[in-house]
Amino acid sequence: MAQDELFTVNPDLGPPPEPAEPRENKGGGSLGEGGGKNTAVPAGSPLAVRMRPRSLDEVVGQQHLLREGAPLRRLVEGAAPASVLLYGPPGTGKTTLANLVSAATGRRFVAMSALSAGVKEVRGVIEEARRRRNYNAENTVLFIDEVHRFSKTQQDALLGAVEDRTVLLVAATTENPSFSVVSPLLSRSLVLQLRPLTDADIVALIERALADERGLGGELTLTEDAREHLVRLASGDARRALTALEAAADAASATEAKTIDLAIVESTVDKAAVRYDRDGDQHYDVISAFIKSIRGSDVDAALHYLARMIEAGEDPRFLARRLVVHASEDIGMADPTALQSAVAAAHAVQFIGMPEGRLALAQATVHLATAPKSNAVITGIDAALSDVRSGRIGTVPPHLRDGHYAGAEKLGNAKGYRYPHNVPEGVLAQQYPPDELVGRDYYEPTQRGAERTLHERVPKLRRTIRGER
Repeated sequence: MAQDELFTVNPDLGPPPEPAEPRENKGGGSLGEGGGKNTAVPAGSPLAVRMRPRSLDEVVGQQHLLREGAPLRRLVEGAAPASVLLYGPPGTGKTTLANLVSAATGRRFVAMSALSAGVKEVRGVIEEARRRRNYNAENTVLFIDEVHRFSKTQQDALLGAVEDRTVLLVAATTENPSFSVVSPLLSRSLVLQLRPLTDADIVALIERALADERGLGGELTLTEDAREHLVRLASGDARRALTALEAAADAASATEAKTIDLAIVESTVDKAAVRYDRDGDQHYDVISAFIKSIRGSDVDAALHYLARMIEAGEDPRFLARRLVVHASEDIGMADPTALQSAVAAAHAVQFIGMPEGRLALAQATVHLATAPKSNAVITGIDAALSDVRSGRIGTVPPHLRDGHYAGAEKLGNAKGYRYPHNVPEGVLAQQYPPDELVGRDYYEPTQRGAERTLHERVPKLRRTIRGER
């Protein structure tokens, strides 16, 4: 069968001939096909590819999904034919597990990348899978990497084939499927979340790569501080750890050194990449942790999350806006200067830009994290909004209405209004809310920070205004 036929939807075509060898799409790089068996990896392949696990026993990490009876183990062993969405950060084994699903069940394996495949390619693969199933009783595992980059139309094109199991879909994504995958496809698939590898997992991978013939074959050793540095660089990403190790090994070999030390690692790898995607769920997770750390008065954690977002290139104006919101939402009148600090930081970021703007953001973060906390402002406005939305509105009392236009006096507007500045206290008895809301309290100051004074003052004001004294 010619390569172009693989993408042709033609019901008149007969059964597909058996391929002599597993093959790979040479056209656009979006499709690779294998026969469900582990084929030899070329010696020149990257270390991370050469060290890819060949069986479940070689998989490091993800034991919550691979223990006996767990969904992923049952899928790999062929006992569970459900389509799955593998959701997790880079380098946690999504592609490896997809390959194992195919290899262990003897199914045909087709890989597509959402970065380069379109609806035509998706439909072509599905048609080919249908023909192979009907004529050869051969099942197909369709692996789609970066599935969150597929449009809604592209994802919809998969629904029928997943529903009738023309293909067993194994889709990988670094984004939360709840936000990035269409609901019909989500409901037809089992969502399995992969976790970042632990430091112990990364160490095990590094040691295996150093000793295994597929890797460095025991030709090099690694000092303890170099190993620790590689683990830090990896940040739970197996691919990053092995890539850094390979770069350090190449540098060592170039100087005929037999030991990889810290200096070699530092000279070949600049810094650890920050796991943070401004358009993905990491964006929401980190900003949520940032705000909750400020709310919890943990200034050190707040600065950590701020640093992560700055280093990852987050828009500083977004950070400044969140600080402004937080100043009123969680601090409010407990420290009225918090809002001033946050607004000043926002202006400073706009005025001077980055990287100097980080100083203003950090100053505001420290101010807000260490300030006394009160949610009385947001609680008060939300309670008032709730009443308004439920219809508790009423009419403005006549003495408060505008009396400056012609005819207002005839309507009785502003008659009887008492001017507070005419009394020594500056506060007098007078009805301000509509009749339906007399006696309704919204703002309840706490006894924290500057709001402690208001905690004592507000009840006195209410009693005076309502004529209760």
